Amino acid sequence: MAYESKFKREDIDELFKAILTLQDEEDCYRFFEDICTINEIHAIAQRLQVAKLLSEKKTYSEIEEATKASTATISRINKCLVYGAEGYQRILERLNSDK
Repeated sequence: MAYESKFKREDIDELFKAILTLQDEEDCYRFFEDICTINEIHAIAQRLQVAKLLSEKKTYSEIEEATKASTATISRINKCLVYGAEGYQRILERLNSDK
């Protein structure tokens, strides 16, 4: 069964199709530097690191120290890992399989 996002819209579809056309890290840097602020890129990267550390069963204190993320951010990401759309899990599995 296909995933049905509650955020689905045509403009978001187009954004995701654009992201799927990125061919390498350089394309990603160029596109995201243009489309996001540096703070947005840092925030997204931080969230992925928090998800990674949570999946490795690190404590909130260890994650806070390693990433400088607030406990509220860590808690929100943990909630996504437990109750979310499985996006973090899918990406983390793919990143681990690339090692």
